[in-house]
Amino acid sequence: MFYHKHPYSPFVPDGATRLIVGTLPPPRFTTGDLKPDDVDFPYGSRDGMLWPIIDRIFDLNLLYDNSYEAVRQRAEFLKRRKMGIFDIVEAARRDKIDASDLGMQDIELRDLTGALRELPNVHTLLFTGGNSKNGPEYHFRRQLIAYGIKLEAVKKSVPRVHRFILDDRLITTVSLTAPSGAANRAVGALPEYKLQKAKNPEFNTFEFRVQQYSEFL
Repeated sequence: MFYHKHPYSPFVPDGATRLIVGTLPPPRFTTGDLKPDDVDFPYGSRDGMLWPIIDRIFDLNLLYDNSYEAVRQRAEFLKRRKMGIFDIVEAARRDKIDASDLGMQDIELRDLTGALRELPNVHTLLFTGGNSKNGPEYHFRRQLIAYGIKLEAVKKSVPRVHRFILDDRLITTVSLTAPSGAANRAVGALPEYKLQKAKNPEFNTFEFRVQQYSEFL
């Protein structure tokens, strides 16, 4: 069984106000077998869409390779935006070596709820996925239950928005559409997507994410 350990510690710049929260990068990031157009940084997979989405929104002209400069670009952007990355899964075991959340077993979580107490400026969590089993929101909900904290719905349509109180502090959570190809079928079934696609046949699932993410990044 493959022990899939997260290769990166949380990246949280000083004064961070928002945290991007996912689970685990593809196993090759744990083993160090990166592809030439992977970036050795959170969400750096060549197959992922998070950085291309951010690149489109902010016109960053990012590099997509194994270079130090590609890493520096992403780190500097996060610092400027006071945005951190705090994936909630520390490690898991897998029978099949892939990146699916459903395939994770014996999951070890990072204490995101506890960490928020040490990050007083954070007011928003941006989940890279919804409440499906083993997704970041799924695990965070269970952490809150352990702390005796309730997550309250604010907006039930995609992207869903919730909020909770932590030590008299209001924190908002946003469940963004996952920035992975596996979520494209779900995007294609959304009424909002179908409406825009009917108006503009060139509209695609990537553009849909760009529109969605731009409101919260």
